[in-house]
Amino acid sequence: MSLEEQLSSGRYAGYAYGYPHKSAYRPLSPVVPLDRVWQEEDRSALFLYVHIPFCEMRCGFCNLFTTVGPQQELTKATLSAIELQSRTASESLAPATVAQAAFGGGTPSFLTPSQLARLFERLSTDWKVDWSCTPLSFEVTPTTATLEKLTLLSDIGVDRISMGVQSFEPEVLKALGRPQQVDAVRSSCGAVKKLGFKSLNLDLIYGAPGQTPQHWNRTLEATLELAPEEIYLYPLYVRALTGLGKTGVSATSRRELYRQGREFLLERGYEQVSMRHFRLEGGGSHSSLSLTEYTCQEDGMVGLGPGARSYTRALHYSSEYAVSQLGVKEIIRSFGSRSPAAHIVADYGIWLSREDQKRRHIIKSLLHVDGLDGHRYRAKFSSDCLVDFPELRELTEGGFARISSSRLALTDEGFEASDTIGPWFYSELVRQRMDSFQVT
Repeated sequence: MSLEEQLSSGRYAGYAYGYPHKSAYRPLSPVVPLDRVWQEEDRSALFLYVHIPFCEMRCGFCNLFTTVGPQQELTKATLSAIELQSRTASESLAPATVAQAAFGGGTPSFLTPSQLARLFERLSTDWKVDWSCTPLSFEVTPTTATLEKLTLLSDIGVDRISMGVQSFEPEVLKALGRPQQVDAVRSSCGAVKKLGFKSLNLDLIYGAPGQTPQHWNRTLEATLELAPEEIYLYPLYVRALTGLGKTGVSATSRRELYRQGREFLLERGYEQVSMRHFRLEGGGSHSSLSLTEYTCQEDGMVGLGPGARSYTRALHYSSEYAVSQLGVKEIIRSFGSRSPAAHIVADYGIWLSREDQKRRHIIKSLLHVDGLDGHRYRAKFSSDCLVDFPELRELTEGGFARISSSRLALTDEGFEASDTIGPWFYSELVRQRMDSFQVT
């Protein structure tokens, strides 16, 4: 389907967070030993990602790999399994150096202070990493980001706190299926600032049923009062098996609210990095950190925990994938009972063809403000991107991108259409695998 045909049905086909999407993964046969997976990879600047699949609640829009209010036994078994996976993975990849790290979920701050301290100690032993000089991002929620936990994270060396806020409007929060007290948000953000974390990121969502421009403007104003260095604006997607998906509601006014949010932030000193990502120009008082991209989709990423993905150039692998509470919890239980031998192989994922390696590079580059560098592409693949994929010219012909000095970069119109452009460029094989995946 041409880009024009896809755009005619709207500009929100899907979020190209990672390519290929996890719904394109399948059981690997035969399984692949990790030492062989990483044998030819550059391990001198790895991205370490730790996925904690627990939350105190599940929001109506959420399709992340997480379960709510786990029993203590499940939490302990999962953390023990992550520690085992960390040790076996580090042995398989040695020698290896961690250059960046992130904790996501779920809600990593769901863990107790003692659990967090033990986990960081285990990781420090396995990966020989000094957190105080390694860019380290940690996701929290307002209710779990207690002063004790934030102090611990600050002492360890975490420099970026990312918090899901979504909205400051009670009506919108109700429509999103997210119980939240505004005072808790302000209190947690105040503690983050007082403790001196270098960067605070806040996530917002637009497009909720009944959300008006007035709602959105008040939320944006309330967000800026908290002085975050970064802000992510996420369009609402109503997905199968989520709380909102079961109600039959749909997102509204996303295009108009995106434009409103973008204009609001640009006028107040933020620069646009991608369709979703905005950061203070110059990084405010933390200019050195503002240059660091916390991205968990790079080649050379090691994922730990159920739901975490690992990326090499040719193989992406993870635990199995589900969305429903029943499906997610079953995978977490299975992960907690894995033997050491099961942690030293990749058994679920996708091999990337040369074509899909090229498509992945293009999607990751093109949807970012820096755009697609033709010289870098040629150095990596020994070919020309416009020769390999002549359909990319549809972007310039439609006014969604421009070419300058061998760089293909999105225009403002292109940024707005990112959630169509990304899926439009998926390969037929990946699209077929995603379409045939049975969501559980």
